[in-house]
Amino acid sequence: MESELSLRRDVALANRILERFGLASAFGHASARIPGTDRFIMPTRRSPGLADEDDLLVLDTGGKVLSGTGQPNSEFWIHARIYAARPDVGGVVHAHPPASIALTQIGEPHRIVHNSAGPFIDGVPVYERIGLIRSRELGDELAGKLSTRLAVMMRGHGFTTAHRDLRSATVAACYLEESADLQIRMLAAAGGDAARIRAYTTEEAERVRDQMGPNVVARAWEYYSAAAEARPREAR
Repeated sequence: MESELSLRRDVALANRILERFGLASAFGHASARIPGTDRFIMPTRRSPGLADEDDLLVLDTGGKVLSGTGQPNSEFWIHARIYAARPDVGGVVHAHPPASIALTQIGEPHRIVHNSAGPFIDGVPVYERIGLIRSRELGDELAGKLSTRLAVMMRGHGFTTAHRDLRSATVAACYLEESADLQIRMLAAAGGDAARIRAYTTEEAERVRDQMGPNVVARAWEYYSAAAEARPREAR
């Protein structure tokens, strides 16, 4: 019971982090798998900045709401079908951050331009279909595009991250938007010439792919969650 209570606190915090750090506003969501099950915890259909540990839902990978009051976000299929496809995944984050959306719309692939992007060394594919993920079939399609990777960008929509636990998936989301923002800034400074961006080589990226290690994630989560908690509720 205590483990699930802790997980609920993390789900509420992760959602508030998305809003606090500009990855989401009225829309976006983070969820956590209940370990050893095909069930996951996610917020009701409202802004992630308003997520409350006492007002969460439990769903299964078939999309059925098992407990809680209220409706899930209409894109709950993102979470359900990634958990179904990836037994190794314990946390999923879907958000709509501006720099990542901009990259997909100018046709620039994500490139590793700073240390915190090292974990994305296997690449960040782009899901090209425009629109929301509101069916099991589309959820399966997105999960297929994600495959075994850490993240998938969604053209004109945002991105989804998936990792061993919710804290890691949330930190990965923050890293990915920071990376996309740096890439957009570099592209602007280079006058739009992508060839002038000094991205890491594969060998260089290998040196920093461990930036999702437990100790690094713990430090990042401590910072992100403290900042989210410090923000007055009335300002959310």
